[in-house]
Amino acid sequence: MANEQEVRRYLAYWFQLGKKVVTGNGAATLLPQPVLKGDRYSEEFEACWEQILCQASGDCYLEGTDETVAELLTPLWEMASCGRCDMPIPLRSLGMPALSCPCNNLPTWPNNELPAPRSPVSTPEQLTVIRDRLLGNTSSTSRLS
Repeated sequence: MANEQEVRRYLAYWFQLGKKVVTGNGAATLLPQPVLKGDRYSEEFEACWEQILCQASGDCYLEGTDETVAELLTPLWEMASCGRCDMPIPLRSLGMPALSCPCNNLPTWPNNELPAPRSPVSTPEQLTVIRDRLLGNTSSTSRLS
């Protein structure tokens, strides 16, 4: 089952590549910019997430997909990695998988020459891990793995 954090991460990654969420049964689209702000999601992303969860927005789905965000938050779906581009994609827990990855209509993706989309990163925590690795201390690195 995909939990709320996994679905948020899924949308955040695709937002970073310019994919939009279609809301109001096709009436509008959402693309928060920026998606990340330091070690957390941006206020624009958080406002977009709240709008997506609001039932008044109607069916909301990632551009190029058929599954609504509400469906992804049910036990019928889980998140996996696309075999082509390694981005998060929804996968049915039982039954047939989704028909395609959202990368199917991005002509320049995957692109290994660009930084891949990512989740928020705690800079102090990452620097501590790097420092410990350089010093040969593996006890701190194992807790983040």
